[in-house]
Amino acid sequence: MVAIHLDTVLAEFVPNRRLTSPAPTLSALLDDLEERFPRLRFRIRDETGSVRRFIRVFVNGAEVVGPKGLGTTLDPKDEVDFLHSVQGG
Repeated sequence: MVAIHLDTVLAEFVPNRRLTSPAPTLSALLDDLEERFPRLRFRIRDETGSVRRFIRVFVNGAEVVGPKGLGTTLDPKDEVDFLHSVQGG
């Protein structure tokens, strides 16, 4: 099972910051999370299904970006991290 780590902001919407999923792709992983935890819907992805611009997604420590990133194939040993980017002015 793919290991999932959510930052503090996203952990508010699930029972545990560390989750698992059998999903074979990043897109399927997000579908799985949103189905199991409806409060996560629209927190990571926007209404078009794209990852929100202030969310950073890492698979095994490497950032996954752009629309093609959702098609990233996942191995059961992979770790996926979801983090909010920090911006200031």
